[in-house]
Amino acid sequence: MSDQHGKSHENESHENESHENASGKGKRGNTDAARIAALRPAYRRDLAAGTGRFFAAPSETCPWCGSDRLVTRLRTTDLLQHKPGRFTLDRCAGCDHTFQNPRLTEEGLEFYYRDFYDGLGEQRMSGTFGGRTAMYRGRAEAMAAHDPTPKAWLDVGTGHGHFCAAARSVLPGTSFDGLDFTDGVELAAREGRVDHAYRGAFPALAPELAARYDVVSMFHYLEHSTDPDRELRAAHEALRPGGHLLIEVPDPESRYARLLGRWWLPWLQPQHLHFMPVAGLRRRLTELGYTVVAEQHAEAHDPVDLLAAVWLALDHTAPREDAPWLPEPPGAVRRAARTAVLLAGVPALLTATLLDRFAVRPLAQRLGLCNAYRLAARRE
Repeated sequence: MSDQHGKSHENESHENESHENASGKGKRGNTDAARIAALRPAYRRDLAAGTGRFFAAPSETCPWCGSDRLVTRLRTTDLLQHKPGRFTLDRCAGCDHTFQNPRLTEEGLEFYYRDFYDGLGEQRMSGTFGGRTAMYRGRAEAMAAHDPTPKAWLDVGTGHGHFCAAARSVLPGTSFDGLDFTDGVELAAREGRVDHAYRGAFPALAPELAARYDVVSMFHYLEHSTDPDRELRAAHEALRPGGHLLIEVPDPESRYARLLGRWWLPWLQPQHLHFMPVAGLRRRLTELGYTVVAEQHAEAHDPVDLLAAVWLALDHTAPREDAPWLPEPPGAVRRAARTAVLLAGVPALLTATLLDRFAVRPLAQRLGLCNAYRLAARRE
């Protein structure tokens, strides 16, 4: 958020706090309850016939290499929004690619993304992403060794444009554009975080962006894509010859993926559709006319695995908080029980945070615990 926008929210927060002190009831809580109640009928209609139409037919072959040697790697539920549905990740024994199977349909993608990054979830996600400036600067600095002065940079899957805003301090002479499906990219343009906003599918927009960019970045974007190969081809089209593609994705070969099972945050079902081992992605980039010039693991690691696992387990155990996809709002007893469970978990959350940041992080690459990797590839 820009300072001006952020201050308006701060003022709103202080006003709500004062109102709570005066009346014992939070204005924001009332507003959220009203928004949820208003959305509940639409979700009830969406779920009346079950979740079957949200899933395509199961695939019998790997979408990455075509092999039919598939094994089930994980079965789970939606552990973040707790929308109904069960999700399966299969692994290809031929190339180690892991993918959601059956995959979500267009209706399913719309249903499970709704109110996560926008709508009810917009303020929460904007706050989450807006507070990661050091990580964003590190991503921009990763390009310095390969192109210290790029003129034009396209960030694909930019969300609200927080990376672009932070990267300007590293590369003040670079023009940053953003591309995304959601209206967050338009907000990013209005707030001045991106110079130009493109809303839509990257493969469809790539022809009008042909050879326009020195850098195309995809930070935790490919795993959301229904067809990662098309996205890589689109990047090749948008890049100038000699330009660079910068990719960051979850690492399915992380030991945490096995040790934590369904509680490993990067599985992020049902939104993450593909998980590419680094060797497979390097091969595909080479086949498409790129030269991989850098591979980073420790630099891409986000030290939150244990904290996130504890939180997901606590949140799963506690009674649900109100959401429009629930038949009715929880009563006072369930709300009190949820509060009690979460408070009881505070010591575990604090311990997990300390372990993530101070015990595991320095050794993450040596122990094979990095939860993501980053590749820089030059378009030849």
